[in-house]
Amino acid sequence: MSAPPALRPSYAAVLRVPHARRTFAAALTGRLSYGIVPLSVMLAVIRSSGSYTVAGTVMALFGAATVFLSPARAALIDRYGLRRALVPMTAGHLAALALLAFVLAGPGRTGAPVPVAVLAAVAGACVPPLGPTMRAVWGTLTPDRALLQRAYSLDGVAEELLFVTGPLLVGVLVGVAPPVAGIAVGAALMAVGTAGFVSSPAVREVRPEKSGGAGRGGAGLRGIGRPVAAVAGVGLALGVVDLLVVAFAERHGPGSGGAGAAWVLAALSAGSAVGGLLNGAVSWRAPATARLPLITAGLGLALCGAGLAPGIGTLTVAVTAAGFFVSPAITTAYLLADEAAAPQARVRAGAWVNTAVNAGSTAGAAIAGALAGRLPVGLCFAVTGAVVLATAAAVAVRRVGRAATGLAPLA
Repeated sequence: MSAPPALRPSYAAVLRVPHARRTFAAALTGRLSYGIVPLSVMLAVIRSSGSYTVAGTVMALFGAATVFLSPARAALIDRYGLRRALVPMTAGHLAALALLAFVLAGPGRTGAPVPVAVLAAVAGACVPPLGPTMRAVWGTLTPDRALLQRAYSLDGVAEELLFVTGPLLVGVLVGVAPPVAGIAVGAALMAVGTAGFVSSPAVREVRPEKSGGAGRGGAGLRGIGRPVAAVAGVGLALGVVDLLVVAFAERHGPGSGGAGAAWVLAALSAGSAVGGLLNGAVSWRAPATARLPLITAGLGLALCGAGLAPGIGTLTVAVTAAGFFVSPAITTAYLLADEAAAPQARVRAGAWVNTAVNAGSTAGAAIAGALAGRLPVGLCFAVTGAVVLATAAAVAVRRVGRAATGLAPLA
């Protein structure tokens, strides 16, 4: 199944590919759950236990199981196929969420910490990886590389908007219902979205591994090191920026820091969305291997500039500029991982890129928490920018080094 050759690469052309709109809409419906369930679980645990410590522990287990088991879930999909793997994963995820909601719901329930933590970990371990699987389907629907670039850009921007929309929906929902209602809504979206996704004719085109083990373990993934390293640096920057923006807003606008930080972080997302759409719309002459370190370096320079911001207004401009490079960097990394991976390892390749972003973000938040209390916020921004620049340089040098020795490129 492929795009008609007469289609001129554009976002409209992506959505005109047979079965693309149906499959993409179903995947987005399920992925909206990603922006609803975590916040709903956290609010429900806080209300049930009355303890931020318990809530933090539960969310840490949920997040760790979701992020670090993502490659393992992707490996099951590559081996057994989307339908055979996604259906039981989704069933396990929904069952864990239903039990979690039951434990947390109802008057007088205290939500015993151990059962809640175990159920949250199980729910995270079984989260269906609809993002990597949708990107694998895009690779089948749009084998033309220019059209695939636009598909990945559209996918990335849409997913980012879902992570903005999800918490807003939770905010509206908890105004009229208890937080466990958010868990129920998220579970329903995941059930409907996954059902629509696996029933799409396009999903049949993503075949399970037939090579008797060639796609297991690290086989089939040779060459994804550079895109994974680059987006780990991008993720680290995102994790640092989230906390530093709050700290900056509190120090430069006492009493209104929360509102100020919200506007700055919204500007980051807006910049990323605009950058992602423009990146997908351009017909690049330079190969993705050359673009990735340059885009990553642009992010690093923008963060160094953020370190010079004297106030919220200038910080917003600098953070918007930084966001302009975020989605293009992640999209380019997905393209490189897809090119480098064997056909039977595409889902795992995408999952490793996704895991690198999330793991980097988690590490960045921890690092920012340690630095923000000891160093000026501006210096923290500059240090983060320098780390991202060093990552870009390492990725570029590794590419040049392999080209000079005549070895096969990493991606």
